[in-house]
Amino acid sequence: MVEDLEVLGPTEGYETILTPHALRFVASLVAEHAPRIDALLLRRRELRARYDAGQRPDFLAETADIRAGDWTVAPIPADLLDRRVEITGPVDPKMIINALRSGANVFMADCEDSCAPTWANEIGGQLALYHAVRRALTFDDPITGKHYALDDGDGAERRLATLMVRPRGLHLPEHHVTFEGRPIPGCLLDFGLYFFHNAAELLARGSGPYFYLPKLESHLEARLWNDVFIRAQDRLGIPRGSIRATVLIETLPAAFEMDEILYELREHSAGLNCGRWDYIFSFIKTFRAHPAFVLPDRAQVGMTQPFMRAYTARVIETCHRRRIHAMGGMAAQIPIKDDPQANRAAMEKVRADKLREVQAGHDGTWVAHPGLIGIAREAFDAHLPGPNQIDVPRDHVRADAAALVAVPEGTRTEEGLRQNVRVGIQYLEAWLSGNGCVPLYSLMEDAATAEISRAQVWQWLAHGAALTDEHGVARVLTRERLHAVIDEELAAIRQRVGADRFDSGRFGPARELFERLSTDDELEDFLTLAAYEQITTVRAPGATNHE
Repeated sequence: MVEDLEVLGPTEGYETILTPHALRFVASLVAEHAPRIDALLLRRRELRARYDAGQRPDFLAETADIRAGDWTVAPIPADLLDRRVEITGPVDPKMIINALRSGANVFMADCEDSCAPTWANEIGGQLALYHAVRRALTFDDPITGKHYALDDGDGAERRLATLMVRPRGLHLPEHHVTFEGRPIPGCLLDFGLYFFHNAAELLARGSGPYFYLPKLESHLEARLWNDVFIRAQDRLGIPRGSIRATVLIETLPAAFEMDEILYELREHSAGLNCGRWDYIFSFIKTFRAHPAFVLPDRAQVGMTQPFMRAYTARVIETCHRRRIHAMGGMAAQIPIKDDPQANRAAMEKVRADKLREVQAGHDGTWVAHPGLIGIAREAFDAHLPGPNQIDVPRDHVRADAAALVAVPEGTRTEEGLRQNVRVGIQYLEAWLSGNGCVPLYSLMEDAATAEISRAQVWQWLAHGAALTDEHGVARVLTRERLHAVIDEELAAIRQRVGADRFDSGRFGPARELFERLSTDDELEDFLTLAAYEQITTVRAPGATNHE
């Protein structure tokens, strides 16, 4: 217990991180900012109710002067000038070591979508980051016996990727820590512990406390984060502007407030990123009540769809006008070792995607696997002679409101349904087992793709979508048909992974959760909120979902 903040999770082994001073710092952030987070989450629900009633997202009249203004964000720190290839992954020691040594320009250590938020994962991740910042992180693999280390032990300096950290979204609580008896926002714990322990050390090493901010839906949420940054820097005597944050534009409402988001964070901004998979999920969620916005198969909703092209073009134009990075999206492919032909086809998809991004104007891109870094770098090196292309204006871009909400075209098929079921249930099974970053069918999946899978099934079912089978016969999706498909796909999964693995896993709870979320009368805002109830080890008094 530190004043009104209480740690309910295990503390043994985490004494370096869960110090009284660090917890007091977190408590000060919670006391000041948690009520604002609650109010902003309430605002989200109110806005979604208006969308359900027929209102459409649009640019804000009250902020027109900000969009028209001739302002720019603060100058970019030296170690963030060149971000042409970024790699992302969860905050486990092996991943952190491999990613920092991968040859990527930036590593985004993820406390959010690729990290199942168990206490061990989140606080163990903080401990790993603490040692990584000091280049003292090591890991001995208990299965292979291989030793991993950031420092080779020969005294030579190694060029490591610049470290950025993504805290959890505003909506996710942390039940293992309470303030005045209520679970605290997970984002304030993630940010607070990392900043308290590492900000001064990072600055001393010529870098800084850099972050990615997920799931923002408005400039008011960006304003909240900016206030958190100011208070945190002032309390620890860190110069203002030391923090830099890239905002993921991965919700449809945020796409209409890009200028305003950058403006709120202009002293602390590191640009915007196209969080493409969450953006598709947000499109479904925003228009959940309207049958005219029912999407085709997930596999057909790619970056060449008009609404996705409009959104990425607007990110680039806005960022370059404000003199900051416009980051591209994730290449989720992973190398296919046992099928050279399939591997070549997958790598060509990556190459084409990254070539499209750099030619469109992006200043950098994401990959999920070290094996893709070379391909992404080759594409950007060929068209990016300098550290970035921020100097290249995109004034011709005119992505209006209609373009941003254009419904993607394509077909809806039973195979698309089966793919959603296969990916969604297997990802949830891994997540419930503590793993948030899962290779499935030659793609690295995280919570965002599972969100698309279950939300799309819900949308098809809620609006009576007809799905075409392999014989060309179209049938309306019903609950009974969905149940039968889940039975069939789970039987196939059991045969593929083996009876022992299947029976010892958490496929039963994963199936129950996926089916419930897909058939509820209303679309749940985040599956991770419902799933979190199954992995938390405490039931704190007053524990409620923040969203």
